[in-house]
Amino acid sequence: MAAGNTYVAIATQTLGSAAATIDFTSIPSTYTDLFIAVNCGPTSSGGQDLRIRFNSDTGTNYSVTILRGVTGGLVLSSRYSTQTFIYLDVSGGVSNALTSSYNVNVMNYANTTTYKTVLSRFGDVGSTNTNAATEAEVGLWRSTAAITSISLSYGSGNIMTGSTASLYGIAAA
Repeated sequence: MAAGNTYVAIATQTLGSAAATIDFTSIPSTYTDLFIAVNCGPTSSGGQDLRIRFNSDTGTNYSVTILRGVTGGLVLSSRYSTQTFIYLDVSGGVSNALTSSYNVNVMNYANTTTYKTVLSRFGDVGSTNTNAATEAEVGLWRSTAAITSISLSYGSGNIMTGSTASLYGIAAA
């Protein structure tokens, strides 16, 4: 007997013009986990880190641990606690280039008895391949609320035209 679809497309957004956020709203609670595939870039350079926020919660309920590797052998780790978002990278995007790719897993998003865990992988080829980076992040949203909306944004500036984000539900096995 063949299994049904494991990843079910919920929504895809492609920006026709630069925007402050990419938002997914009215997320159904019928899946066990969520997956988000993002290809984007910031409209301005200088420390532009992609961030994720749930249910419009702007409280200091988020934390993240990041492992990062950069061209030339630089390896580091960072930890950010009591944040108002989860960093999906700390490399800083390249201005006016769609070079950043993200794979984001959100576990138990509809569960109302546990905090929500995010696992993210990030890759950026950099402007000249001299500042290419790869990262792995684990984030926590300290809320037992079911996730019904997701917002992606940069720290300042906008997400550039042509950026795409696709949201998938992962069906129970």
